[in-house]
Amino acid sequence: MHVPILKQGPNLIATVQAALTDADLVELRDELAAKVGNLRSRGVVVDVTALDVIDSFALRTLRSIAYTTRLRGAETVIVGIQPNVAFAMVQLGMKLEDVATALDLEEGLALLNRELRGGGNHGG
Repeated sequence: MHVPILKQGPNLIATVQAALTDADLVELRDELAAKVGNLRSRGVVVDVTALDVIDSFALRTLRSIAYTTRLRGAETVIVGIQPNVAFAMVQLGMKLEDVATALDLEEGLALLNRELRGGGNHGG
């Protein structure tokens, strides 16, 4: 399943609309890394609101997206982690080390805007 990636100002917004296969996640990572460079984006928001499960591969790939885009010059924020997903992640010891998170798209964009102005405060 293709994940739509929209450009809004200096940011890219990737909205996951349904469960993704491992191959879909890898494709999303690669596409975001390329678009950050091609579009000279400074921020990336990955909206996972539609996901009711985040497995270990998906979590590693989300971390990989954040680390890869950071190396390409953009900060990434993961938004929309559902309460039951967050609870399961904590129970299973799954972490998003050094990856910013926010409640929703609006807060994620606000966090990126603070980053771009030099705020430098990471969530996660």
